[in-house]
Amino acid sequence: MRAAPGPIRLVNLTLGYDRRPAVHHLEGEIAPGATLAVCGPNGAGKSTLLKALAGLLPPLGGRIERPDATARDIAYLPQLLEVDRSFPINVRDFVAMGAMRRIGLFGRLDAAERARTGEALERVGLSGMEDRPIDTLSGGQMQRVLFARLIVQDQRVILLDEPFGAIDEATTQDLLGLIAHWRGEGRTIVAVLHELDLARRAFPETLLLARERIAWGETRGALCAENLARARAMSEAFDRQARECLRDEEAEHAH
Repeated sequence: MRAAPGPIRLVNLTLGYDRRPAVHHLEGEIAPGATLAVCGPNGAGKSTLLKALAGLLPPLGGRIERPDATARDIAYLPQLLEVDRSFPINVRDFVAMGAMRRIGLFGRLDAAERARTGEALERVGLSGMEDRPIDTLSGGQMQRVLFARLIVQDQRVILLDEPFGAIDEATTQDLLGLIAHWRGEGRTIVAVLHELDLARRAFPETLLLARERIAWGETRGALCAENLARARAMSEAFDRQARECLRDEEAEHAH
């Protein structure tokens, strides 16, 4: 793994769908090697922000600056419910898909890549399950498989969307251990979390989001009672009928 890239900067960033804003005028910087939790009420724009960081959602306004980095340097873990488990593929082949950027879409796995896949499955506690179809796995097992694929990807920036949702405590602890290992390697980790206790325990920095930045900094301070109450109030006051956002160039012409 190469060293972590330079900081990721959010500059007056506005995000949304169908021109309807979901995140407004967000400013901030994710330092190299940061371990950042993104917290906030339901509908606060957390997953939307993660998709934009992954390069899957273009901004409505502002920009994301990634010095020395591209989308190829990013490993993205979607919410478990977004993973299509109906495709007929076994655990080994699913995890090996993490090597696609190195070997190409139609490349063959060599001995080194096969060994990397086996080691990843061992690290997440799934040795011996290589031939199991993914549609037979429990939620916790599937989340371990997704983390194994991240290991195979071996990227400098890791984005995790609700990695601990609907999984058992043993799996949570094992995956927290893996995140701690990545943190020790100096990787940049950004995770959307609903579990505030986990944010306080394992993530030194937190962005509290309620469609705009409520707080961003040391986790205990960011998640203080006053900030959490403000985030709830902001979320409840959100106007779902708000007018469409103009893109930057349209706004300039409007003036």
